[in-house]
Amino acid sequence: MKKALIVWGGWSGHQPEEVAHIFRDVLQKEGYEVEVSDTLQAFADAEKLKALDLIIPVWTMDEIDQKLVDNVSEAVQGGVGLAGCHGGMCDSFRQNVDWQFMTGGQWVAHPGNDGVEYTVNIQNGSSSLLADIGDFNVTSEQYYLHVDPAVEVLATTRFPLAPGPHSHNKPVDMPVVWTKRWGVGRVFYCSLGHQANIIEMPQVKEIMRRGLLWAADGRSDIRVP
Repeated sequence: MKKALIVWGGWSGHQPEEVAHIFRDVLQKEGYEVEVSDTLQAFADAEKLKALDLIIPVWTMDEIDQKLVDNVSEAVQGGVGLAGCHGGMCDSFRQNVDWQFMTGGQWVAHPGNDGVEYTVNIQNGSSSLLADIGDFNVTSEQYYLHVDPAVEVLATTRFPLAPGPHSHNKPVDMPVVWTKRWGVGRVFYCSLGHQANIIEMPQVKEIMRRGLLWAADGRSDIRVP
């Protein structure tokens, strides 16, 4: 049985407990053993982390001890998956660049705030992870992120929609869903998920289900000599 750890907390506006429970239910339906924790000390046992298949952070706008980041990083480098969404993974610890390097991006703005209606465009690339999921509209925060150029982009959204200083630039397609590698570990991120109702959207929930399972299967990439 595969094992997953979900760690939730930080800013309550993202409904981290509710989102954590959605992810727990998704994984339990897939036969996973899931531990849910509301403390960052869940990252303190490095050997326990290395024995997992998947780590899911649901934690926004906080600070973290460097040793805890190192523990997660070492586990992922060794093959443990890392997956998450919205500010729960890519706005977790604004002061920690190691976390941002590992996850592949960092939130910097959501022009127009909550309530922007925009399109998520699924990209037809080398990955089949989002196959059969079509483009869809969502009304929520539209995340503008600083993104690692190494990521493989699976979905995008077009900026600008809401006015702001960024509007004077040419239109850009901002990554919404991506994958990357950290060591031999798989990393999956989706910028959707401001609150639990967005995660419950059928398209978003299916994207997250596939991403969680994909990230957790990273050990299959490890070649035994």
